[in-house]
Amino acid sequence: MIAINQVDQLYGGTQILWNLDLNIEKGSCTCIMGRNGVGKTTLLKCLMGLLPISSGEILLNGNALHKQTAEARALAGIGFVPQGRDIFPMLTVEENLRIGLPIRKQRLKLLREAGVKVKDETHDIPAKIFELFPVLKQMLHRRGGDLSGGQQQQLAIGRALVIEPEVLILDEPNEGIQPNIVKQIGDVILKLNAEEGLTVILVEQKLGFARRVGREFRLMEKGRVVASDKMDNLSDELIRQYLAV
Repeated sequence: MIAINQVDQLYGGTQILWNLDLNIEKGSCTCIMGRNGVGKTTLLKCLMGLLPISSGEILLNGNALHKQTAEARALAGIGFVPQGRDIFPMLTVEENLRIGLPIRKQRLKLLREAGVKVKDETHDIPAKIFELFPVLKQMLHRRGGDLSGGQQQQLAIGRALVIEPEVLILDEPNEGIQPNIVKQIGDVILKLNAEEGLTVILVEQKLGFARRVGREFRLMEKGRVVASDKMDNLSDELIRQYLAV
């Protein structure tokens, strides 16, 4: 589904990604893991078109993604929840969610033209968002900046889901979040992946959470993927070598 082939990325004269190869299968839930500074967030930003690559290619279903704008990648079906959430603090919860509706409308039109049947064809905020995160419906008219960190994260995930993505990318979704919300976010990821077949890619530092939700892992070191396997095969030796501080 997603193929990243021999990607290099330079930032401010410093090379961050080195000849990186990565493959993500459709319907998988893959955790990208590694110590701080190995290039995990840079990789996600390259996937979303927020940073350019210096060489190599990024393909989505065989199509050259690296040549497209960030908006075009969202239209192609990639939802992104960045580190730090990046909601609009002065806008209400409803206004934050509605930001994705123009992309949703265009995307549903493209899917229909391609003969793909969509479960929820509404051009308004999908009811599914409020089923997954009931607190968002309760706080619909509250400003995003007035929400707790956990509520803001739920809003950020909900906003990404508005476009009816084929792939959901999350960058450290549990950073600074209280444990009960961490569990809820995990439940939502498992539900979307198992019941709807949503492909999930997440950068995650918490080993317990990664093992709970992830089906596969990719370990990074010095801008490269150095180990790939099923999550059940994440050994103590690999943890010591690439994750232990």
